[in-house]
Amino acid sequence: MNPRAEAPGQFPYARGIHPEMYRRRLWTMRQYAGFGSAEESNRRFRFLLSHGITGLSVAFDLPTQMGMDSDHPLAAGEVGRVGVAICSLADMQTLLDGIRLDQVTTSMTINSTAAILLSLYVLLAKRQGADLRKLSGTVQNDILKEYIARGTYIYPPRPAMRIVTDLFAWAAAELPEWNTISISGYHIREAGSTATQEVAFTLANAIAYIEAALGAGLDIDSFAPRLSFFFNAHSDFLEEIAKFRAARRLYACLMKERFGAKDARSMMLRFHAQTAGSSLTAQQPDVNVVRVALQALSAVLGGTQSLHTNSRDEALGLPTEDSARLALRTQQIIGYETGVANVADAVGGSEFIEAKTAEIEHSAREYINRIDAMGGALAAIEKGFVQSEIESAAYAYQQSLEHGENIVVGVNRFRQEGEQTPPALRIDPEIERQQIERLREVRASREQAAVEARLNDLEQAARGSDNLMPKILAACEAYATVGEISDRLRRVFGEYHER
Repeated sequence: MNPRAEAPGQFPYARGIHPEMYRRRLWTMRQYAGFGSAEESNRRFRFLLSHGITGLSVAFDLPTQMGMDSDHPLAAGEVGRVGVAICSLADMQTLLDGIRLDQVTTSMTINSTAAILLSLYVLLAKRQGADLRKLSGTVQNDILKEYIARGTYIYPPRPAMRIVTDLFAWAAAELPEWNTISISGYHIREAGSTATQEVAFTLANAIAYIEAALGAGLDIDSFAPRLSFFFNAHSDFLEEIAKFRAARRLYACLMKERFGAKDARSMMLRFHAQTAGSSLTAQQPDVNVVRVALQALSAVLGGTQSLHTNSRDEALGLPTEDSARLALRTQQIIGYETGVANVADAVGGSEFIEAKTAEIEHSAREYINRIDAMGGALAAIEKGFVQSEIESAAYAYQQSLEHGENIVVGVNRFRQEGEQTPPALRIDPEIERQQIERLREVRASREQAAVEARLNDLEQAARGSDNLMPKILAACEAYATVGEISDRLRRVFGEYHER
């Protein structure tokens, strides 16, 4: 493909998916938030909305991600720690109290329990009187990368893929404006992959999801326009810009040539970007502001559709309000003061950028061919190939740091003696006790017979082939909990244990 023959908004979209790009509308400015209780997280959402975010991004605690209620023995000490604790519809109502869901887009970073959390969100939107056909947002729902890089899986890969495709099919009919998956390279990169591996393994996972959906009888153009992606904005400024462009071009060609997509929207790789958490340092944390600004700029020059900027203190703990506001201001300065949004593809035509884009595209395609030869992403994950490749890349990078070949300011060069550590946000341990008490109140106040009946219906559907989403919705509506619903699916599907 001759890059000079391409234009923004035209296939294969290396130069951006819209002809006008940000001249028409800036990217969505999201700030990933959620911690402690639903009440506390609601206050943080309102704080960020008052300072100009244009989309919510919800972080859930580990028990919620793993399908455990807050009173589960394994949840002890983890309730509300890395995100908000959500056990039932009552918690979702509190989390989003006073926020009209038909007036904001919401991204939920949730995978194994994505179908449950989306159901809670939809039920709340219905209670607000929202038109579900206009409800807009994203649920991550990317289970394959959990087996590769992150670990918050519950079920074995194949039944987990069934839940993913059931959500695709249900949402295509009920939530046509909702992004049903955010196929994530972010966590692959955070685990230590290279830029090329991030693109290759993310798109290999995308192929697996698409093939699973086609195998379930869905038409490519019925669900592909609602697929979205999530990439890391890392520190090698020019390489990152090229990476985003290469991913778009490779995806467009795959969708057209391999899957025969006809709808132009099916060929457009739409992505959210987040600056690189793994690049942040506990040493000289104020320097992280500079890192984040440059990483965010690379995502904008690379054509992102939405962006989260990390806070300067995230190597120390959850971000404080002041740090979260400064991270948001970083996006706003890029969008409103720098002028980069006035050009659709400011770097297009640069000899280095074009050459690097082609190099990453070619190398990523070679990886995808290797994965295809193994039987696809699922087989490659089960064989440990993807995990081994990432581990080797992470080891090589660590060696380069220790030998001084790569420099991280404040870590292996330019250290500062006697530096002061800024105060970090602390989670009150009393929150866990209060959350458990609220959970007990929900269980005591609901109609237990209805809960049991709907959980039985869900279990029966899981043993058959019916779409699980209507059954999960019905259970959530009766105030069944995240843990109870997940446990019924565990009975049928079992649990995955890494070898």
